[in-house]
Amino acid sequence: MKLDKALLLATTIGVVSLVARVSPASAEQWYFWIKNDADTKIQKLLVSENRQQWGYFDIGAGIDPGETTKLVWNESTNNQGCNQWIKAEFSDNSESQPAKINFCKDLDEPIVFQN
Repeated sequence: MKLDKALLLATTIGVVSLVARVSPASAEQWYFWIKNDADTKIQKLLVSENRQQWGYFDIGAGIDPGETTKLVWNESTNNQGCNQWIKAEFSDNSESQPAKINFCKDLDEPIVFQN
């Protein structure tokens, strides 16, 4: 699979559909892990290419404290850049610091969020 075909985050208006807590991904699906290292639930994951317009992942009911979750990219994001900013919004309405991540590859080490 070419790097320019890597599955990436959508940062435009609207919801990016992802499948959270999925069965093993096929070779055509790119994935990443999220670890909630905070005291409160992650209720949203927000992403942006420019740190000005933020889209978000559908993570269902959220990610509980201490939980590590595997997420799979939606192929509708294939035309976006590799480097994206990602941050978490917690159930107490606080946000993590944004982290710049290269999403043109599977990420086996979790992205860890703290509030």
